[in-house]
Amino acid sequence: MALIVQKYGGTSVGSVERIQAVAQRVKKTVDSGNTVVVVVSAMGKTTDGLVSLAKEISPNPSRREMDMLLSTGEQVSIALMSMALQELGQPAISMTGAQVGIVTEAEHSRARILEIKPDRIEGHLNGGKVVVVAGFQGISNIDELEITTLGRGGSDTSAVALAAALKADVCEIYTDVPGILTTDPRLVPEAQLMAEITSDEMLELASLGAKVLHPRAVEIARNFGVPLVVRSSWSDHPGTRVISPMPKPRSLVGLEITRAVDAVECDPDQAKVALLRVPDRPGVAARLFSEIAHQKVDVDLIIQSIHEGNTNDIAFTVVSDVLTKAEAVAEAIAPVLRIHANSEEAEVLVEKQVAKIAIAGAGMIGRPGIAAKMFTTLAEAGVNIEMISTSEVKVSCVIAQEDADKAIQALCQAFEVNSSPVDTEKPVAENAPPVRGVALDRNQARVAIRHVLDRPGMAAKIFSLLAEKNISVDMIIQSQRCRIVEGQPRRDIAFTVAVGDALVAKAVLDKVAESLGYGEVIVDTDIAKVSIVGAGMVGQPGVAAKFFAALAQEKINIQMIATSEIKISCVVSKEEGEKALKVVHAAFELAGKERVEVPA
Repeated sequence: MALIVQKYGGTSVGSVERIQAVAQRVKKTVDSGNTVVVVVSAMGKTTDGLVSLAKEISPNPSRREMDMLLSTGEQVSIALMSMALQELGQPAISMTGAQVGIVTEAEHSRARILEIKPDRIEGHLNGGKVVVVAGFQGISNIDELEITTLGRGGSDTSAVALAAALKADVCEIYTDVPGILTTDPRLVPEAQLMAEITSDEMLELASLGAKVLHPRAVEIARNFGVPLVVRSSWSDHPGTRVISPMPKPRSLVGLEITRAVDAVECDPDQAKVALLRVPDRPGVAARLFSEIAHQKVDVDLIIQSIHEGNTNDIAFTVVSDVLTKAEAVAEAIAPVLRIHANSEEAEVLVEKQVAKIAIAGAGMIGRPGIAAKMFTTLAEAGVNIEMISTSEVKVSCVIAQEDADKAIQALCQAFEVNSSPVDTEKPVAENAPPVRGVALDRNQARVAIRHVLDRPGMAAKIFSLLAEKNISVDMIIQSQRCRIVEGQPRRDIAFTVAVGDALVAKAVLDKVAESLGYGEVIVDTDIAKVSIVGAGMVGQPGVAAKFFAALAQEKINIQMIATSEIKISCVVSKEEGEKALKVVHAAFELAGKERVEVPA
């Protein structure tokens, strides 16, 4: 007999008929010999309706009262679901987040779960009842009983956290699509259903806007080894399994406030190749990386900085053994590019003695201060950052090789972890396709800071200021071109944030521009980010080239590039975002034979 936690979203319980259908599914699961906990969201658009009511009363209601209001939506759902089960002859009881012992931070509207006291829920389960739990909510502590909500994706988070606390055999997330698809079926109806996906891949896709699972839920599953399945509420299809590595032993106390960083990784055997002043037009990156792939050169990090005039810079890292090949390709292509650069000549720069230092851990999701802490730690150790690459589970920096040892020591001490060796062979996950999925994020804005002083500590100061305002930064690009302004070397830094945070970020940075000595801060909201994700791209030189070539074929210009081990992201214009998604999805042959219909 298995203990199963099932979560049903708002569309799955959007009407009385749908609630009754879910109750039938739950009873069938129990009749098969399982013990079941059901976590439900508010019905349909209930939460939106409650928010609208609040806005009619006050344009800026208190977060405490909003939590009190919004938590009622799930309470309607759990009561109706419990009634529906009882009508089928299945003993059931509805319970709020407080009643099942979900204790959170005292942060209204965006609380993280501290612990779950499962004694009461276990008593009801042992008595043969289905326990129907209100997702999205908890209490700040047992004494004050302040109702808190968990923010967007809170019901997913509640379900996986309960599964971890109860040591459930599986957590099933029921939604309006048959599982996790290669892209958004609303944009590409031929999107293919995946049988399985790794938790790291899912973290990347979820952070890029794949709404089928929230990153916080995936983080908990990854940290505690919770078997996770995403399935359709409307069919018996087995859905998609989210596979996590064997977890390290963790305390359930501080459940979501886990150590953000698990390891410090360093690869000292790297070299960097940069092409400066290449034409800012479609096809340049495709041509460069196609030739690199043809030479069987595996590229690690890739960045393309924001344009200056009609040119920009592209830089990438490789292991030292293949530097000669990589440099030869760059030198061969540079003369061709010079013809198109007009005012300035393209230039190739090579640095042979660099290292890649990284912090890794699923706990850094949604915590703006983690990257800032890394940059501050390196600055205090006197280590200058030459390249930056970020993902949901890793922040990587390219530094001078001679600084590697002190960087490792400083970061291990700052994050209280041991360093982890990096396997430079980069084994590919067994049977993993090069690209698992493609994502489009149209809710991003780019912030560019011109003429930042090129010295240790500048990135730390900038991103610490943003972290203090709780602004999460996504892509971070530091230009490779260094210019002398007022007698000092300077570079540009660009990064992406959620559209809603862009003007706040600009205001924060404008305020300190004079004291920090940098130039203009420019915001561009007319962008979209297209990304490919796949554990199998490790050790596959042609993946980046294929991505860039697909965009070039449709004359889509790449404005920025950033990569991690399992993700490549390109910033394009917003109007070309959807077209870019479709051509990249087609290029990697991810379409299935059947069209996916998403219920209204």
